[in-house]
Amino acid sequence: MAIDRTMRILLAEDSGFVRRSEVKALNKLGFEHVIEVKDGQEAIQKLKEQTDIQLIISDWVMPNMDGYELLQWVRANERYHDIPFIMATARGEKKRRAQAIEVGATGFITKPFGVGELNEIIEAIFTSEENTGKCAEKEAETTASAARPIAEEKRTLSVAYIQITDHLSLGVLKHLIETEKLSPRRFDLKTMRMPSWNRVQKALEQGEVDVAFILAPMAMDMFSFGTPIKLVLFAHKNGSTFVRKKVDGGRANLHEYFKEKTFYIPHELSVHHILAHRFLGGIGLRPGFRGMGDFDVFFEVLPPFQMIEFLDANPDACGFAVAEPFSTKAIAEGVADLLFLSGELWENHPCCVVAMREELINQDPDAVQEFANMLVEAGQFIDQKPETSAAIGVQFLDPDQTLGLKTSVLKNVLKESQGIKANDMLPVIEDLDRMQRYMLEKIGLGTRIDLEKFVDTRFAERACEGIPTQTSTIKDVSQILHQITSHKIAERGEKAQLNLEGKYLIFTLDNGEYGFNVMNVAEIIRTRAMRTVPWSPAFIRGLIDYRGAVVPVIDLRIKLGMAASQQETHEHIVILEIKGRQELVRLGIVVDTVSEIIDIQAQDIVDAPPFISQASDVDINYILGLAKMNGGARILLDAERLLGC
Repeated sequence: MAIDRTMRILLAEDSGFVRRSEVKALNKLGFEHVIEVKDGQEAIQKLKEQTDIQLIISDWVMPNMDGYELLQWVRANERYHDIPFIMATARGEKKRRAQAIEVGATGFITKPFGVGELNEIIEAIFTSEENTGKCAEKEAETTASAARPIAEEKRTLSVAYIQITDHLSLGVLKHLIETEKLSPRRFDLKTMRMPSWNRVQKALEQGEVDVAFILAPMAMDMFSFGTPIKLVLFAHKNGSTFVRKKVDGGRANLHEYFKEKTFYIPHELSVHHILAHRFLGGIGLRPGFRGMGDFDVFFEVLPPFQMIEFLDANPDACGFAVAEPFSTKAIAEGVADLLFLSGELWENHPCCVVAMREELINQDPDAVQEFANMLVEAGQFIDQKPETSAAIGVQFLDPDQTLGLKTSVLKNVLKESQGIKANDMLPVIEDLDRMQRYMLEKIGLGTRIDLEKFVDTRFAERACEGIPTQTSTIKDVSQILHQITSHKIAERGEKAQLNLEGKYLIFTLDNGEYGFNVMNVAEIIRTRAMRTVPWSPAFIRGLIDYRGAVVPVIDLRIKLGMAASQQETHEHIVILEIKGRQELVRLGIVVDTVSEIIDIQAQDIVDAPPFISQASDVDINYILGLAKMNGGARILLDAERLLGC
């Protein structure tokens, strides 16, 4: 049965920014008739006014009347009793899901959710003959019967992961197997990239995968509700970064900066939530979810890949904590400034773990042991060969370049002294207990579990035999504040230049050396006859025929305010390709001479000082940075800003 894409949908969400995002997601699915409200009271008013609402999607936590109270009202009212109701919330605990199902939620979706997840739950509701409660009940099922049959000899081991550096060891293992550096005898590896933590959880719950790289608190919560899984390895230690929105001039008073703002985390059940709560509380704030208490800085859950976009676009957003490479990428793109690395607040902390279905462990322990051995070996490879691992990581984490991930960014992440550590995967029960106690006692979240029953260390102990263990240490927030305001200035500056790292074409103008990124350079040609353009600006030299197309040629000397060259016969034309509004635009740039193409590293790039405009006649807005080379400096130019395309 086809879904009626013209139906009216009532969307209740108190955050205007999140609501716009959810409307956009619904529009992408073809649903144009979306009625927006900010709380349960407004939702009831719209239900009374509109007689043809066919679906309700509601946030749980809202002012005045929350989503749970709205659900109770809808199910108690005969007129609206049968309207499908999807509860959407950042509260990731499974007991919240069970609570909503008990009252009559048709479906339950954990924020952050993607377009695919939203479409999946809507289709499940409207293609079911008896939809009320069925979709939610199906999601709540957690039984061993969902598991796939296990082969007697060699089996396919399906492993879920998402696109974060925390899961790089899986990508390295895949690479080592494909290049025949490792040859498993008990299993064939099948990696399954997931769009969100919700999909990872669902796949592991329902037996779609055997193994999942998943946030430790999420796995603990699943175990507390009877999901038959065990933790067999830590996926890594450390690995996340805290950033704040880039503010011109900066602000010394962090308390005032974060107050009444939104801070993004990847999941409610995460070490990011714990460390962000501890840091923000340590600077005198009361962090929590909006509408759930007397808080003055508000958590909001987002998928890692959306954090840069939302931080940049939302005026109320102040920062985020997330696994790499997204924080370093945000810094490199000029969206954020570094606050601190997660390992600087809790050194050698756990984050993601390797969780396995119990039936796999019970029926094929040899395959489990071999997988654990090889994953630990992949972790050692990352530690010993970060440059090679960075290149592998780009292909594994961003094969279609939807994230725009660069090797230079990953290399920087892997070389951080307090960054991700993949060389010690032995589970530490005491650290997991620290997690659950903090969540229970400080945040009021989660369910206490018997960690001795949850963690199966047999395989890790054999796989990690002889590998030094790294003790975890929790630091005081005051130490982090000192680091933010004093040391590591050069290191933080290097992250900001990562987006500029690459190959540059170096050329001369009036005895000065300049550079364009080679990604903008199509070709270098000798100067040739041009057709002048009447009444054009002085810096337009004319038009040339270039490969059958008419290309305007700009005299870069004049464009930059220098005197025109007197030796035109020695000039070169650099053909640049610049992003236009709809397509690439080709322009010719006249330069004195072209000298070389050089590879410039982030550590060799510094910001241009304000006085550079007077010293070089170049508007500072056209300058990407200065490259320190052989005792001198080359001015790296922003081709797109300079040429105004």
